[in-house]
Parts: sequence; structure tokens; C-alpha cells
Amino acid sequence: MAIRQRRTPPPGMGTALRAARERAGLGVRETARRAWVSGGYLSNIEAGDRCPSLWVAERLADVLHLDDDERQQLLAASVTDAGWNSPWRAGPRPGPTSPTTARRGAA
Repeated sequence: MAIRQRRTPPPGMGTALRAARERAGLGVRETARRAWVSGGYLSNIEAGDRCPSLWVAERLADVLHLDDDERQQLLAASVTDAGWNSPWRAGPRPGPTSPTTARRGAA
């Protein structure tokens, strides 16, 4: 199996995401909680160190009420080979159905 290369997001994506979060009046932890991700992961995305998975990008776009242009830019920067439904993960992993089950790892 080939090793997946970690992609870096386009310049400015993290800054734009942080601006959208601040515009929504949300902190990192609250945004992360609502998007069902860790605060550290969200901080890495905002710092420009990580690209979000497609699932996370969709959740963030919904939580932050991004307009169509912002949503498309975030989705374009996302990676499809990461996250809950990634073929790189061993075994089937259905996505979470609620924030509570997401934390427990159950579906």
C-alpha cells in the first residue's frame, strides 16, 4: 500500500476559516465541538498545517454558515482520502450520528 502524502492547504485558507469562525462569534473549542472534531485539529487547519477531510470541511461550512463561495473554497481544499470513510482506514467506519456518539466512537 502506498503512503499518502500529507497535503498543505492553499495560502490563506486557514486565515479565512478563522475569520469566518470569529465572524460567527465562536471560539475554537465551541466550533470544534459543533463540528465533531478536536480543538487541536481545528487549530491545525486554521494555522495552515492541515487540510480538512471532506467530511470535516462540510461540517465546518455548516457550523460557520459559510456562503457559497467560502464553502466551495473550503471544499476544494479538503482531502477525500482522509476521515471516517477513508479507504486508508482499516475496516468499515460509519460516520457519527450525533456529537455524543462521535466522542464515544460509536455509530
